[in-house]
Amino acid sequence: MVKTIMIVDDDPNIVDLLKLYLNAEGYITLEALDGKTAFDQLKNQVIDLAIIDIMMPIIDGYELLQMIRQEYKIPVILLSAKNQDYDKITGLKLGADDYISKPFSPLEVVARIQAQLRRFYEFNDSFSAQQSSQLKLGNLLLSHRECVLYIKDKPIPLSAREYELLKLLMSEPGRVFTKKQIFERAWNEYYIADDNAIMVQISRIREKIEECPRKPVYIKTIRGLGYRFAKKDELIP
Repeated sequence: MVKTIMIVDDDPNIVDLLKLYLNAEGYITLEALDGKTAFDQLKNQVIDLAIIDIMMPIIDGYELLQMIRQEYKIPVILLSAKNQDYDKITGLKLGADDYISKPFSPLEVVARIQAQLRRFYEFNDSFSAQQSSQLKLGNLLLSHRECVLYIKDKPIPLSAREYELLKLLMSEPGRVFTKKQIFERAWNEYYIADDNAIMVQISRIREKIEECPRKPVYIKTIRGLGYRFAKKDELIP
């Protein structure tokens, strides 16, 4: 599955350099030149790892790291010309997973990113295996073991695509997924063009789970962005 890396640095040359190397390794990249722009993007995108400069305008790297740690568990690598032990310890205490000093080798940065992603996903795969094999939101219960959806204990048949799409949306309620992300994350396919495939699948799922598909409660359309599943506090249990 294609991973998305966020690069946050106020130096466009560094952003372009890292983007070049990461794209060459097959990663998708998102770029921001300050902390505020980065956090705004993070709220509307699914990011697998963030690499963040410390000294930036508006919101610096330390503050951005704290904001991320309040809501997200993604790996974060700090990248900075501040290379004193105090700076490194501060970053690690605030929740950074790694710290790279400038100047740096782009190949080393890519290797560090790959190592963090490997640890993160191996840990989460192990953790997930020990957790309940189902998702429950409102009156919906999605069983991963059976690949079946239940509404108030009544089984609702799903196609493979419907199941994978619903699993993705329900796994992060409130998070907006773009069409491109749905293709790549739910169906493990590359997104080539804007077609109606996702809209058709969403429509079919709504027919099965919504009391009034024209006024959906569970799956929300975010105009111009994509789709999101309703948060728990938006649903009546």
